[in-house]
Amino acid sequence: MSDLKLIETYKSFLQNYSQDQLRYIPEQGVWSVGQMYDHLIVVAHEYLDRVEDCENAVDEEHQGKTEFGEYLFNIGGFPPIKIKLPEEFDAPPNNTKSKEDIIEELNELMQRIKDLDRKVEFMNPNYKMKHGGFGCLNAQEWLALVGMHFRHHLRQKYELDQKLGNVGSFV
Repeated sequence: MSDLKLIETYKSFLQNYSQDQLRYIPEQGVWSVGQMYDHLIVVAHEYLDRVEDCENAVDEEHQGKTEFGEYLFNIGGFPPIKIKLPEEFDAPPNNTKSKEDIIEELNELMQRIKDLDRKVEFMNPNYKMKHGGFGCLNAQEWLALVGMHFRHHLRQKYELDQKLGNVGSFV
């Protein structure tokens, strides 16, 4: 499934939630569905910022990926584990957005991906930006991370849906 089709699927999933369900936090330390969407959008834009940084780089970066970065790209996605970020990067995502806000942000994200996707094949693969956990990545790899990250959170979405199913209707 292409990354854009995957994001379209996430958009269609949104139609199944009431506003209350979107913001429902099932337990302390667990995000709401809305927070998961906010996280996906914010991180995707951070990755796309790095794509643009690679486009504007002036020096070639010859450092490679970390061992985990190599593993990630060899398997084509994140492993099926929960990843805990360091505390300074782990602030709770926004939990105030409406479905309409999220859909608008997903549409903007998709347009940005389309625009960069047309450019990325012409970017020098030796122009790289460092990721804190994965090492030095080029524009193509940063762009690929967007889809990997969305696929990774499908399991979290399923778990949140299970918790919402146990609570019943919020209407």
